[in-house]
Amino acid sequence: MQRIRSFVAIGDSFTEGVGDELPDGSVRGWADFVAAGLATAQGEPVQYANLAIRGRKLAGILHEQLDAAIALAPDAISINGGGNDILRPKVSIDHVGERLAAAAHRIADAGIRPIMLSGGNPSAVMPLGAAMQRRGDALARAVVARTGDLDAPYVDNWSDVELRSPRFWSNDRLHLNAAGHAHVARNVLRALGFEAPAGWRDLTGASTAEGRRDLAYYREFVLPWLGRRFTGRSSGDGRDPKLPQLVEVQPLA
Repeated sequence: MQRIRSFVAIGDSFTEGVGDELPDGSVRGWADFVAAGLATAQGEPVQYANLAIRGRKLAGILHEQLDAAIALAPDAISINGGGNDILRPKVSIDHVGERLAAAAHRIADAGIRPIMLSGGNPSAVMPLGAAMQRRGDALARAVVARTGDLDAPYVDNWSDVELRSPRFWSNDRLHLNAAGHAHVARNVLRALGFEAPAGWRDLTGASTAEGRRDLAYYREFVLPWLGRRFTGRSSGDGRDPKLPQLVEVQPLA
């Protein structure tokens, strides 16, 4: 089992932690859980940074976050991306997979352990879920086919059947809630050879995707999303990473 004393996460809203909102309006998410889980399992503090920004397509993640993460010289960098790309009407899945794989190889070439992971699969709860399923399946295949030579875990959340349950998704039906983020963190920690703290099993989401999609759902979530697509805006415009520098995360009591 390889010790991880420093960990940096890069990506989009999935890695930033959107859907796991805290009372003060900040977001937590699976990467925060992983940092705390690593510290707890190893019995010592872990240095942690999170450069992810919601709404980023893969090009933005690689341009803005990859070099900055490598410059922090952590033991491990998690990389996830492409989810916003495959939501677009036209996209080359192979190109997205190729760029993700190239980024993972860059991390490894820098002497840092890459942690590759797919996002959860919202196709069972979101509109147009069948198209999302096909594209997500294709992206997972494209990444796996190009990273088999790496000595690095690939955490396949996309194929996690349990994670597809509506109870793990927030009411926007696109982002995981607190319970979903904790579930992903358990998957990541197990792939690294660690177990998650037992208390995470008691987490519940502040909102879930249980129940029917009604007109209020489309007004609150779908129409604003379409508006941003038509005007070229992003939910992450003007946002900075929540943790741009390494901070110390203590073991849980």
